[in-house]
Amino acid sequence: MNSDKNVLISAICVALAASLLPAGADAATRPNILFIMSDDHAAHAISAYGSKVNQTPNIDRLAGAGMRFERCFCVNSICSPSRATILTGKYSHLNGVPTFNRFDGSQPTVAKYLQQAGYYTGMIGKWHLGSDPTGFDQWEILPGQGVYFNPVFINAHGRRVIHGYVTDIITDLTLDFLKRRPKDKPFFLMCHHKAPHRPWQPEEKYRTAFAPRHIPEPGTLRDDYSTRTDAIRECTQKVFYDLTRRDLKLQPPAGLKGPARIQWLDVKPTTVETGINGHKTVLTGDALNNWKYQRYMQDYLACVQSVDDSVGRLLDWLDQNGLAGNTVVIYTSDQGFFLGDHGLYDKRFMYEASVKMPFIVRWPGVAKAGSVQELMAINPDFAPTFMDMAGLPVPPDMQGASLAPLLKGQTPPAWRTSFYYRYYHDPGDHNTRAHYGVRTMTHKLIYFWKKNQWEMYDLARDPDELHNLYNDQAQKDTVAHLKAELYRLKKELQDDDQFANQQPPPGSD
Repeated sequence: MNSDKNVLISAICVALAASLLPAGADAATRPNILFIMSDDHAAHAISAYGSKVNQTPNIDRLAGAGMRFERCFCVNSICSPSRATILTGKYSHLNGVPTFNRFDGSQPTVAKYLQQAGYYTGMIGKWHLGSDPTGFDQWEILPGQGVYFNPVFINAHGRRVIHGYVTDIITDLTLDFLKRRPKDKPFFLMCHHKAPHRPWQPEEKYRTAFAPRHIPEPGTLRDDYSTRTDAIRECTQKVFYDLTRRDLKLQPPAGLKGPARIQWLDVKPTTVETGINGHKTVLTGDALNNWKYQRYMQDYLACVQSVDDSVGRLLDWLDQNGLAGNTVVIYTSDQGFFLGDHGLYDKRFMYEASVKMPFIVRWPGVAKAGSVQELMAINPDFAPTFMDMAGLPVPPDMQGASLAPLLKGQTPPAWRTSFYYRYYHDPGDHNTRAHYGVRTMTHKLIYFWKKNQWEMYDLARDPDELHNLYNDQAQKDTVAHLKAELYRLKKELQDDDQFANQQPPPGSD
């Protein structure tokens, strides 16, 4: 993007937004917005979404007082692109972040619009966009992915190490922002957690919390990929084959140090020695696979519990300080995540577990308590929604639509019944092949364009996406309809394949 052009566009747009603000609008009439986003938190690891593997009482508390979106989706299921889309309201090909590119901070963002309109803006936690945050009055971010224990944080004044557990620290910094903010302005605060991103390192109080439990396996854990394209067979994000000793928290031999220790930890084990009832047992085959799934999920879910605690602390503080009534609180994740679904971990693919985002909004006096929204939302909608909540016009170049009418219980005419998805990071860190596709309310079509292979699913009859119907002659009319919709959306969104052959930086995620 042209930096000077972006600066000019941003200046014009924020000035226009400020000029259109209703007279007398202030902190008492405009809602505060607290946006809480975790990293890789699957909706099916939230009890409000029917989780069979854990309980999240504080996120559930938020859902009980607000609206839970049942069909909210990410349009490019990977960390940096999702964050850029949330800030800009635009797809990856327009915001310049299709993989792990550096975000051009001169372009317009929702933070800049709200800041210019009188909001006090903050960004705390995981940023993962390469450049420094812009449009925020206060920011303190993790470098890159950050670490779970004793993390480094960066702010406008430099770097510092903060001792403790990253989820607790991000919560403390968020509370500090709330306590020190100007009281005569509404606030827009983005609280971004690192957890439960890999390497899934729980804090001590939850480290063994799930060890005594048997975590139910998803029905597709042992998916044989019959009828599917080559892409899912070729990827290297499989629970049984691709988790390393580091992921599984195996302890290296005593005295092993330096490169030899790192090399040992990065091995994908085919046998594991474990102690059962005081006896050492060597696990192989199905027994080893069962153990790997349990081990993976124990740590993942333990990290989620700390995030849930954080949500509770923030909700309690708002209650105790008289701000709950005029503060919109949102909980989401930057995308979904595979919890053994199709035998996978991570995200990236356009399958449901990966693209479905949790999205819960408590908007007192507006969103009906305990309500469930079945209409389709996508993450480009978030920025327009924040604008609408603040009483500002939605910039015409944002590609999403405000969800405020849905939160008010309205059904806007001609609301979307399909969305366009595109993933670029090929081959990336998990050899997940590039693809794009369309999802409607009942079907999904996926095109792995570098391999010229297609998948099509009837989601009403096959919600687990096990039966690829693309080559079924009885489905040729449905396939033709989905292709027409796919290319209609592609044209409407101005996706001209400019990033189709881009090579991502190594080791980014």
